Amino acid sequence: MPRLRHSFRDGPAFDAFLVLLALGYLLVLSAFPLVYNLILSFQDVDLFTLASFDRPFVGWRNYAEVLGALVAPGIFANTALFVALSLLFQVTIGFGLALLFDLRFPGARWLRGLFLAGWIMPGLVVGAVWSWILAGDFGVLNHLLRTLGMIDGRIFWLSDPDMALYSVIIANVWLGIPFNMILLSVGLAAIPDDLYEAAALDGATRLQRFRTITLPLMRAQLGAVIALGVIFTLQQFDLFAALTQGGPSNASNVLQYWSWQMSFQEYRIGHGAVVSVLMILFVVLVAAVYVRSTRQDHAV
Repeated sequence: MPRLRHSFRDGPAFDAFLVLLALGYLLVLSAFPLVYNLILSFQDVDLFTLASFDRPFVGWRNYAEVLGALVAPGIFANTALFVALSLLFQVTIGFGLALLFDLRFPGARWLRGLFLAGWIMPGLVVGAVWSWILAGDFGVLNHLLRTLGMIDGRIFWLSDPDMALYSVIIANVWLGIPFNMILLSVGLAAIPDDLYEAAALDGATRLQRFRTITLPLMRAQLGAVIALGVIFTLQQFDLFAALTQGGPSNASNVLQYWSWQMSFQEYRIGHGAVVSVLMILFVVLVAAVYVRSTRQDHAV
C-alpha cells in the first residue's frame, strides 16, 4: 500500500489529479458565477422571481435600460475618474516610495513595514477611519487646515457633491499605495547594481540613470501594477459603502456600487448583473492589452 501511494505521487496520474482539482476549482468558483451572472443579465429578475426561477428572457432590454438611464453617463464618468486618479497617484507615490526605500538607509525596513500596516486593514475599517478624518463638523483634516490658516470655515468633504468623489479617491489612494510600493520594490531589487555602477562611472547623473536604466527595466513591472490596479480599483466597494454610499445625488456613485444598489436595494437583479458584465468586459480588455504588451516586449 505505501508503495502504491508512492507510485501515485510520482506518476502522471497525480499530475492529472492536481490539474483536475485546479479545473474544478475554476469551474465552481469562477466560471459558474460568471456564466450565471451573464444569464441573469438577459432575464427579468427581481426579488420574487429569483427563488422561483420563473425568469422571462428579455434579450438586450436590460442593457438598453441600464445604458439609457439618466444617471448612467455620470456614473460611467465617475468610475473613469475614480480609476484614473487612483492609479495615477497610487503608482506615482508607490514608485517614489519604492525608490526611496531602495536606497537602504537605516530603518528603511521598519518604515516600509509601517506603510504595509494600512494596506492589511479591512476596507470598511479604513473607511471608518477616513470618515472621521473627513467629517465636516469635527474632522481632523478640517481642524488641521484651519490651524494652518488654509481655510476659514468648514469643508463638508463627504456631503458636498463637488468633493465627495475626490474624498473617496484620497482614501483609496492611501489604501493602495503600500501594495504598489511592494510590487515595485520587488522589480527594483531585480535590477543588477552593476548597471548603475557602470553608468555612474560613465558620468551619468541620478536622473539619467533613472531614465535610461530604471524606467526601461521596470516597464513590465509597471504594466503589471497598472493592470492589477485597474482590477482592484474596480473592485473597491467598501470605501463607498463606508464614506458616501454613492451620494449625494449620485455625485460619487461608481459602477461597482451602482450594481449593488440595483441588485440589493432596488431588487433589479437583472440590471445589476448588466453592470457587472460591463465591468468584467472592461477588465478583460485591460488584461488583453497587458498580455499583448508583454508579448511584444518578449518578442523584442
